[in-house]
Amino acid sequence: MNQALNTLYVTTPGAYLRLEGETICVMIEDKKRLQLPLHPLGAIVCFGGAAVSPALMAKCAEDGRTLVWMSRTGRFQARVEGPVSGNVLLRVSQHQLAQNAAGAAEIARALLAGKLRNSRTLIMRAARDARSDSDRAQLVNCAQQLRGSLRGLRAADTLDAMRGHEGSAALSYFQALNNCIRADRRVDFAFVTRSRRPPMDRINALLSFVYALLLNDCVSALEAVGLDPQLGFLHVLRPGRPALALDLMEEFRAPLADRLSVTLINLGQITANDFERRESGAVLLNESGRRAVIAAYQTRKGETLAHPVLEETLQISVLIMIQARFMSRVVRGDMPAYVPFLSRG
Repeated sequence: MNQALNTLYVTTPGAYLRLEGETICVMIEDKKRLQLPLHPLGAIVCFGGAAVSPALMAKCAEDGRTLVWMSRTGRFQARVEGPVSGNVLLRVSQHQLAQNAAGAAEIARALLAGKLRNSRTLIMRAARDARSDSDRAQLVNCAQQLRGSLRGLRAADTLDAMRGHEGSAALSYFQALNNCIRADRRVDFAFVTRSRRPPMDRINALLSFVYALLLNDCVSALEAVGLDPQLGFLHVLRPGRPALALDLMEEFRAPLADRLSVTLINLGQITANDFERRESGAVLLNESGRRAVIAAYQTRKGETLAHPVLEETLQISVLIMIQARFMSRVVRGDMPAYVPFLSRG
């Protein structure tokens, strides 16, 4: 059984997780609501302050299983792990490469190229499926702008210049994301601009939540191959920020997170009833919404995509791990350049 697929997400407020033999029990209001074997689980992610018994915490640390706590909105709060694994020499090489401006810039260029090409693939797919000439025209225009950003990225000679082209592309991309949503769904899910911390509308709340799930998987994949998720090449380093995990997730935003979010909306699997608005104006997924999104995300990770380099069809969860391994090989000097995952239309 593939542990990359087996993450237990606990979303019920007040849940208490405890160890019982070789199983995990989820208690809610002193009643056992779920019991399942512990060994297939690669990680346990708790939302909204679920409690974990010391015995279960110790068992997870011993087995190398990660425990993660997130807020109700999906924002990372804490992570508990056992002894750090991985080759310390690999991490030394990672730090040396991060200090090499030219080497770090080339990795950043590859990461951004993957992001822009995958974003363009999603937009072109939406253009083919568009139900109106207006939507199709705006989506095609966005695809052309993304192609221009890719040309600019290839010619950029500094990291700041690369980030500038990515910023322009992101603005165009998110403006066109509204045209990917069915017209009859835009009443409840109109996309105006990207907002976060907090998200101010339903689609931003959905995107932020799925991005948080994806980021957690990228952190786990990088740690599994022995890299330091905090030390990246594209994102600015800040205390507590998993910069390398943010780097890695860029190429998966469009084919995994954005496509999933648009599909959930267009198929009516997520509706306005799955959200709540706070007095501050922030919009959040409610418990039923979180459960629906997590189930869909897990299903999506189990689907397969063709990897253009390996020429194999692999589960998406495995693709994330493959890209983390590519990153480690580049850091070790076993690969001359990082090759991003590119989705097909």
